Amino acid sequence: MFPLFETIKILDGKIYNLSFHQKRLEFSFETYFYKKATFLLSDIISIPNEFSKGLVKLRFLYSEKNYKVEFFHYRPRKISTLKVVENNEINYSLKFTNRSQINDLLRQQGFCDDILIIKNGFITDTSIANIVFYNGKEWITPTTPLLMGTCRAKLLKENKIKEEVIKITDLHKFKAFCLINALNCSNLSPIPITNVYF
Repeated sequence: MFPLFETIKILDGKIYNLSFHQKRLEFSFETYFYKKATFLLSDIISIPNEFSKGLVKLRFLYSEKNYKVEFFHYRPRKISTLKVVENNEINYSLKFTNRSQINDLLRQQGFCDDILIIKNGFITDTSIANIVFYNGKEWITPTTPLLMGTCRAKLLKENKIKEEVIKITDLHKFKAFCLINALNCSNLSPIPITNVYF
């Protein structure tokens, strides 16, 4: 059993944002296992020839003493509509392999491509990504994500996005949104805010 994992982008044999994944792994390890991480991703990851071309998703699953590396050819999901769902008890502060709480909420998505999770009135994440909103001038991400994503951390460090408190009642202030995660971190493509459904 591997309680935690990292999802890492590989494109044409190049590994993306590895330092951010290593940092999150170390934080998660200390938070969950109460000790320093013993895994160094840069030493562990070796890309097989069959995964050296195209877009590849790497899953690094780990426990306190063991790990497993999986590679998958990846085709991005097209997500353009979100259904607002609320759950004040959900906790996904680390990248857990157990996603049962999120999967339960996905049953409420209806005709939409994904869900937008609200906790105690605050906007958090979708089921697979952090979210950023466009107000006509700049991109803003909530200060209350369920999971501190690696792409989110990278874009904040590069000052390409900023973070603010965003409640669900603030949604009307924005013109568009975009989803970001480890596999989709290259461009901020706006989706109309009217594509968020209550």
